[in-house]
Amino acid sequence: MPVVFPETLLAAFVSIFLFVALGAALALVVVNLRRPRNTTLAIAAGILVLCLLVVTVIPWNVPGLFGLVVALPAVVLAVLGGDPVVRRVLAIATHGTVREGIAGGILVSARPDAGDDPGAMQEILRGGTTIGYLERLGVVLGIIAGFPEAIAVVVALKGIGRFSELATPAARERFIVGTLASLLWACVVGGIVRLAIC
Repeated sequence: MPVVFPETLLAAFVSIFLFVALGAALALVVVNLRRPRNTTLAIAAGILVLCLLVVTVIPWNVPGLFGLVVALPAVVLAVLGGDPVVRRVLAIATHGTVREGIAGGILVSARPDAGDDPGAMQEILRGGTTIGYLERLGVVLGIIAGFPEAIAVVVALKGIGRFSELATPAARERFIVGTLASLLWACVVGGIVRLAIC
């Protein structure tokens, strides 16, 4: 005779699994905050894919209080974890050809029409790390709250704020690749929680 789990027991099991798995992924990305490594980031991403499969396949939803317990590490994972992921994706995309500035931006040749020395460098896209933290926080909270339109608001605000700095190809590439990697990470983490609670 097969063993049948009550719904509450299965929901508790799913909650515990998600909490432990998201906590493990968070630990993996925290050790990568200073120097991102492909292996540990790939393992963290694999854990997220596993969590996504679990909440997609298992039809029982996590109860309210358990949902809050699952959401806490997920929000931290979305916000903090996106930083090493985005930096690693940008390093792969640019093949190390873009130099980073001291204020978190990138160094590009100064515009000759600005009257600067032709070999002078200027830093653009400063504050990208802080903006990334805020954009991922807005996106993950919006998705968890059932307001995915927050993604459009974040992208619009970021695009308007950065428009004047996107004159060079390096800046455009960094903006697009970094934004997409950041949003994808936050959307997957937020989607896991949203699918688990509803």
